[in-house]
Amino acid sequence: MSTSDATAAEAHPRFAEALRELGLQVEIRRFPEATRTAAEAAAAIGCELSEIVKSLIFEADGVPVLVLMDGSSRVDVERVRGELGAGKVKRAGADLVRETTGYAIGGVPPFGHRTRTRVLADRGLLDHDVVWAAAGTPHTVFPLDPKSLIGHAGGTVVDVREQSQ
Repeated sequence: MSTSDATAAEAHPRFAEALRELGLQVEIRRFPEATRTAAEAAAAIGCELSEIVKSLIFEADGVPVLVLMDGSSRVDVERVRGELGAGKVKRAGADLVRETTGYAIGGVPPFGHRTRTRVLADRGLLDHDVVWAAAGTPHTVFPLDPKSLIGHAGGTVVDVREQSQ
């Protein structure tokens, strides 16, 4: 097994397959303790909280949408609603997240999902040279430059973070 195969083997099988299909070779880091939250991931990696990518599923008028947000910010649901021209936007429940992405909350990667969804990526992700995202499990993460990550996710760059008062 080559190094890239061994590395990909650490990721969720669906995500490893997505990496192969995209021709992407990334370093998958596995942690013994879960990195379900952005804070846990940042502490394990040793990076800034804002360098973590949260892959969050919302329901916009009942249709799943993926929002990519940096780990130190919160999504402004009203801004998402405005971007999508939706009547109602809310966080998706665990069942819809798994049904849409094929992954459990805490391990959802930015791409390699079961279904194709609209993707909004907050502009703040572009403030970093490298960002870290889940690799399909609560124990695995991978680094990538934000432009590539957003591109592979099919994301549209938007401003959807809550503004500090």
